[in-house]
Amino acid sequence: MSPIAITGILAIDHVGIAVPDLAAAITFYQGAFNAQVLHQEENQEQGVVEAMLAIGSEVGSNSGTLIQLLAPLTPDSAIARFLDKSGAGMQQLAFRVEDVRQAAAQARALHIRTLYEEPKRGTHGWLVNFLHPKDCGGVLIELIEEQ
Repeated sequence: MSPIAITGILAIDHVGIAVPDLAAAITFYQGAFNAQVLHQEENQEQGVVEAMLAIGSEVGSNSGTLIQLLAPLTPDSAIARFLDKSGAGMQQLAFRVEDVRQAAAQARALHIRTLYEEPKRGTHGWLVNFLHPKDCGGVLIELIEEQ
């Protein structure tokens, strides 16, 4: 029997925003929204440099509203291609899940394509996979499992 929905979704984790210049974007979000940078890293495998920002009353903790800023490391990265095609803006909506492999398998059973056969390492080294935007109303959905 096929699942009726993807189970084990814990919360919306963050909204990912593609930007051409990470430093300029951080400055903007800090000035306009009093955002605090919680974490910055380069992900060579995905070809991005990223920053996780907290906004709102829970600033300084991972339980508040999080925005992930993503800038390309290389001109052939997925983020660079996104920026070339769509310009800066919302790139993905991320859900924290109990088990990324299970959630991806349930998505496939619902005829929702995943971008990877097996999860990859994302921010903090957590496991991630993505659901194809053409199967999700035009939105790239990221599934994240904390490690």
